Amino acid sequence: MGQRMDAPLIALIAGEASGDILGAGLMQSLQARYPGARFIGVGGQEMAAAGLESLFPMEKLSVMGITEVLSHLPELLRLRKQLVRFLLREKPDVVIGIDSPDFTLPIARRLHDRGLKTVHYVSPSVWAWRQGRIKGIKKSIDLMLCLLPFEARFYEEHQVPVAFVGHPLADRVPLETDSAAARRQLCLEADATTVAVLPGSRGGEVGQLMPAFLDAMVVLNRQRPALQFVVPAANAARREQIEALLAGHPGLPVTVIDGESRTVMAAADVILMASGTATLEGLLVGKPMVVGYRVGAVTFAIASRLVKSEFVSLPNLLCREEMVPELIQDGLTTDAIVASVGHWLDNPDKARALISRFQAVHQQLRGGASEKAAEAVSALLERTP
Repeated sequence: MGQRMDAPLIALIAGEASGDILGAGLMQSLQARYPGARFIGVGGQEMAAAGLESLFPMEKLSVMGITEVLSHLPELLRLRKQLVRFLLREKPDVVIGIDSPDFTLPIARRLHDRGLKTVHYVSPSVWAWRQGRIKGIKKSIDLMLCLLPFEARFYEEHQVPVAFVGHPLADRVPLETDSAAARRQLCLEADATTVAVLPGSRGGEVGQLMPAFLDAMVVLNRQRPALQFVVPAANAARREQIEALLAGHPGLPVTVIDGESRTVMAAADVILMASGTATLEGLLVGKPMVVGYRVGAVTFAIASRLVKSEFVSLPNLLCREEMVPELIQDGLTTDAIVASVGHWLDNPDKARALISRFQAVHQQLRGGASEKAAEAVSALLERTP
């Protein structure tokens, strides 16, 4: 492989929209360092706009869920083989897989075995479950780029080269949240105490959580008639699902909004939400929250054996202690939800203490993730083999 460090050939592989955004940011920061760099691989519109020559459309990789993946498996394996052949022929100076670990890490393994430098951007949740995967990751990559500090600590303990780069979302979300402006934007009552209810973005998730959330909303409404509830629907199908459930409670003061989940959270006094990446947004907008998690009994029985993590929500994982209530599986009861939401509404001093802790975490995650990622990739590029 010839040294072309003034104009490196950089390969990037993204499989979904969030990876496309991360990839584009990283490419722009690498371009500032290497104006002559050329980018090849697979990406979406954002990466194409930043100058990526994509071997095939990223949408071919964007399948979700086990059943969908199985039906697309022959095609996914064919694309993976095509990509590996292409990259072995082109011999880029570095190959960067972005998220989508089930697709990108096996590619990294094959390329790494053939002497190419490989990077993975966005850690899979190895610290939480299937920890044995760390051995395979160690053999597949030269560098892991982590968005969160506790992930970096895990890789350090397992002697995998790692750089903590922070979270791009922390740079995009302002440090101060203007709740009044968010309420105006959503046409909500300015002075009413507001509870945002986020039952998740997938159908199964909404089916498991929304009935439990709804029962609690009915009790809260009876206890505190002045409360207003606002629910963001992730898409048209979720809106239909949520409205069908709400139809049984015609008197409930609920506003359903299309999308705008971050604005909805910003408008709230307390958030009742599904566990997932949205809990990080809740932390970044600085809101007290109650986190619910419920899956099918069989899935839970399997997952609870595999999971090694003490907490399920990112705020608790990032603060390394139970800052917000986590109501898991059978613990997700009407009484528990009502008590947990009430706790934040009735203890403004505790809510303020939580918010100031969240702001400290927000500061820690800020600071130009794309720039830090480019710096770490650049150090790897310039390291002589």
